[in-house]
Amino acid sequence: MLMLVGLGVGCGKSETGDTSGKIKVTATVGMIGDIVKQVGGEYVEVTGIIPEGVDPHTYRPTRSDVAKLQAADVIFYNGMSLEGKMADTLTKMASDGRKVHAVSENVASDESYVIMDEEDHFDPHIWMDVNGWIKAVKLVAEKLGEFDPSHKKEFETNASKYVKELEKLDAYAKKVIGSIPEKQRVLVTAHDAFGYMGRAYGIQVKGIQGVSTESEASEAHMRELIKFIVTNQIKAIFVETSVNDKAARSIIQACANGTPPHKVIIGGKLFSDAMGAAGTYEGTYIGMIDHNATIIARALGGDAPEKGLNGKLSYGKN
Repeated sequence: MLMLVGLGVGCGKSETGDTSGKIKVTATVGMIGDIVKQVGGEYVEVTGIIPEGVDPHTYRPTRSDVAKLQAADVIFYNGMSLEGKMADTLTKMASDGRKVHAVSENVASDESYVIMDEEDHFDPHIWMDVNGWIKAVKLVAEKLGEFDPSHKKEFETNASKYVKELEKLDAYAKKVIGSIPEKQRVLVTAHDAFGYMGRAYGIQVKGIQGVSTESEASEAHMRELIKFIVTNQIKAIFVETSVNDKAARSIIQACANGTPPHKVIIGGKLFSDAMGAAGTYEGTYIGMIDHNATIIARALGGDAPEKGLNGKLSYGKN
């Protein structure tokens, strides 16, 4: 599978004719756009490609998206095949000498860190482990500093401040997920996007679909998952904002119709491949992970405040 890491490096002045003095950055997904804003601060203007609630695995770039990429001084994307339909466009722009950077570059080459699925596909969802995303933050600071050396110090300072906030978030996720009774510490989700979270915070993860939502769950896998849920008396499974919940609801119905019947509820709606709406707390990376950790802990019998780490969750108890 094409990883698309480290496609372009370099530094220089804006090539777009922008007179605001800001670096024009285009980011493929909201999680990346958010960390670029945090690191770049007043020195960047960030444009996103894939809207909130939209699945990046299957997203096809439009002419407008290509124009946004072409207008950018610097492009940041995830890599590891997350933006599969955009791969050719990003590769071409990198070969044309544009500054195109995969934020996964610092972890993609680490075989001890990267998770692979049963078909040897890369799991691109590194933002689900806050420590993994801290590496992405540091890469963004490095690449912005290369492009604009005059503000390198500011980018490094902003990144350091943001990393401290992320370290608090990481500690919170460990605490609340760790409070779930061990037998109930099982996370069943719409697709296999939570592997890095499971490993980082000590919770077993089962996905209905694979690491890409383009994969379809086989009947055999569905039967196996239903048997696992019933055998282990799993009380709640989770849907995702960017994935159709039809398969999850089919599993709930199958459990209810089994012999003996087993009641399963939807524990909440999680953010996997996309953040919440722009302008909301959940529309930030910190809010996204705070929401996920809090909702998971509360639904599975753990101890977490209803409004999360910073008291800002608008979803409350789903």
